[in-house]
Amino acid sequence: MTDSADDTGGYPAARLRLLQDGAASGPGRRAALARLTDDWLAALLDRAATEAGVTGVALVAVGGYGRGELSPRSDLDLLLLHDGRDGPGAVAKLADHLWYPVWDLGLDLDHSVRTPAEARTAARDDLKVQLGLLDARHLAGDPELTASVRTVAYADWRESAPKRLPELHDLCQERAARQGELQFLLEPDLKEARGGLRDATALRAVAASWLADAPRGGLEAARTRLLDTRDALHLVTGRATDRLSLQDQPQVAGALGAADADTLLRETYEAARTISYAADVTWREVGRILRSRSVRPTLRGLLPGRAANRVERSPLAEGVVELDGEAVLARAARPERDPVLVLRAAAAAAQAGLPLATHAIRRCAAAADGRPLPEPWPAEARDELVTLLGAGAPTVPVWESLEAEGMLPRLLPEWERVRCHPQHNPVHTWTVDRHLVETAVRAAALTRRVHRPDLLLIAALLHDIGKGLPGDHSVAGADLARTIAARLGFEARDTDVIAALVRHHLLLIETATRRDLDDPATVGAVADAVGDTGTLELLHALTEADALATGPAAWSTWRAGLVADLVGRVAARLAGEAEPDTNGADEPTAEQERLAVEAGRTSGPVLALHTRAEAPAEDGAAPPVGVELLIAVPDQPGVLPAAAGVLALHRLTVRAADLRTLDPIGDGRVLLLSWRVAAEYGSLPDADRLRADLVRALDGSLDVPARLAERERAYARRTRPALAPPPSVTVAPGTSRTATVIEVRAQDAHGLLHRIGRALEGAGVCVRSAHISTLGANAVDAFYVTGTDGRPLAEEAARELAEAVQSALV
Repeated sequence: MTDSADDTGGYPAARLRLLQDGAASGPGRRAALARLTDDWLAALLDRAATEAGVTGVALVAVGGYGRGELSPRSDLDLLLLHDGRDGPGAVAKLADHLWYPVWDLGLDLDHSVRTPAEARTAARDDLKVQLGLLDARHLAGDPELTASVRTVAYADWRESAPKRLPELHDLCQERAARQGELQFLLEPDLKEARGGLRDATALRAVAASWLADAPRGGLEAARTRLLDTRDALHLVTGRATDRLSLQDQPQVAGALGAADADTLLRETYEAARTISYAADVTWREVGRILRSRSVRPTLRGLLPGRAANRVERSPLAEGVVELDGEAVLARAARPERDPVLVLRAAAAAAQAGLPLATHAIRRCAAAADGRPLPEPWPAEARDELVTLLGAGAPTVPVWESLEAEGMLPRLLPEWERVRCHPQHNPVHTWTVDRHLVETAVRAAALTRRVHRPDLLLIAALLHDIGKGLPGDHSVAGADLARTIAARLGFEARDTDVIAALVRHHLLLIETATRRDLDDPATVGAVADAVGDTGTLELLHALTEADALATGPAAWSTWRAGLVADLVGRVAARLAGEAEPDTNGADEPTAEQERLAVEAGRTSGPVLALHTRAEAPAEDGAAPPVGVELLIAVPDQPGVLPAAAGVLALHRLTVRAADLRTLDPIGDGRVLLLSWRVAAEYGSLPDADRLRADLVRALDGSLDVPARLAERERAYARRTRPALAPPPSVTVAPGTSRTATVIEVRAQDAHGLLHRIGRALEGAGVCVRSAHISTLGANAVDAFYVTGTDGRPLAEEAARELAEAVQSALV
């Protein structure tokens, strides 16, 4: 026993000194904290047993404490074993003497009191108890009691493994569905998310069953990395938390010596990816073994002699066969003579919907050291890569296997730059590398729409390859894509198309949602950038695949319609068809015209509400329901801020909006505002109340700014402010010949559009049209404005307007 932990007073001080020791960290500190705690608890048991007059007891650490891995704020998992010879009262008194000092120090405690027989029964009834006993470690008392429990626990576990391992697998899958995948989460749970510490513990349990074992390469280092991160998180927050939240990441990164929060996330994702891959391989092996055990006895009874032991191999491609549910190399395959074999095997596995066997990748990787693919690639290699990407969803696990086994850097060295690269925009579901693969998966479903599916799939894989480099990732990515495409063996013309697709992969969605499509300059700029109808066709498909792979907030029937409209106009321009110069005065729909006529007749606002459902999701989930709100109102100052403010007061979130001016109807022009909104709490708005409040807002009897400020103060008291970059307001030059385009990018918030509208009105400009787009927590809005003379603003006036709007948002 150490002198510093010989009593309750000494242990807290010694514990504090250890945790404050800057030189102590990592596995060494966890082990030292466990030893310190061991000594203290041993002294407590010795004293408590004497006072209670109890013999035949043992104190056992289980779980993480049993493994000797005690993080700064970890709870203590303890089992008090007794032989049952002393009465329940004496044992209960002994337990009180043990547990209360722990509680008095504010330490979390998970405890139980059992005989060895009771411990065995509890383990049989509860999988979590059984897993905890696999890590049982003797602390104090009778060591034979602990040894007997450990021996029985391991024997029972190995005997029951065929039954309990599927149960453990189900628990892991349920937890993953609930917590998500650690390697893609901006605020991951280091313990519970898929690829976290729970999964690492489950792999230890599988190994203890002697049924299967996890791939060892990098697994222990990955687990240690997550434990170190959790230690730093405990010390930074002072709490027993496993959630690596955004506000804590910079401090945790500093505590671990990482350059910044992005570096911390990337290293955390890499660790989680290693554990996830090991889990996938291990559970696949468990399933294979259990299936073989259940089937082969039956086969042996039906087939004579050697036939009972024969394993069926089904050919998939040259040198590749299916064996027991996996794609493996054929016996005659010679990867050292066939550098294309790894791509052929990967493509065959994905096309067949099978996992690619780990040993097959490793054989190919070893062979690649002696005979890499020539540059440029032969046509067969390029075709196999395209085939792999075109397999759809089965591409993902095969691609992840190639990555986990270190094969991807040999094929695409540039991949390392985007590997595990975090994306802080909450619209994005995936890290950069996984997003690229997901985009290829989505593009595979669109290949029937394009004349060159191969160019679409390669561009999908490379469209964000420039992320992480200085400057515009589209520009940097285009240069990289050109280099990679040439290495893959594409001819010069195809290489130019791939580079153009990467350079302009955001062009259609940004133009369609942020620019006035009725302005001839808009269509002309896109046509000039794209150049020909073939590239436009590919870019249209890439835009959809990219958006679908980004996340649910990035694509909708509304966005799809806008992009399709833009593509149709650009295609007409490229084909030489004349386009009318409407200058924003296209023909209104019948309903819009009816509303405009009514607004002119009544000299007041007229509203129409429609419930809209998006297209059904691919997984069969119920489609989201939104509300389309049309407002027609005689042209007058303050319409935009008044309407936006009323919607905010009614707790309606603006997902998208368009404002335009219709030709004179009756005595004057009419403004038409088309909104796509969502009710904050799920209740649909009342049209009569909206109209009444809009009338009051326009005549000044409803003080919208004051009401919004009051609500914002109340909201701020209830919530923690979001960590978001400051708003950006810029002038978009050259996007219109008839108006000045002011573009606003900001964190979406209550009354944001109202504040923008007030700033524009205060500057005395005319808003000819507005295009509002909300992606997750981000608003990207474009306003086409003119001076009172109906002409675009001068350069200086435009700059001053942008500054005024920016000031209104800060």
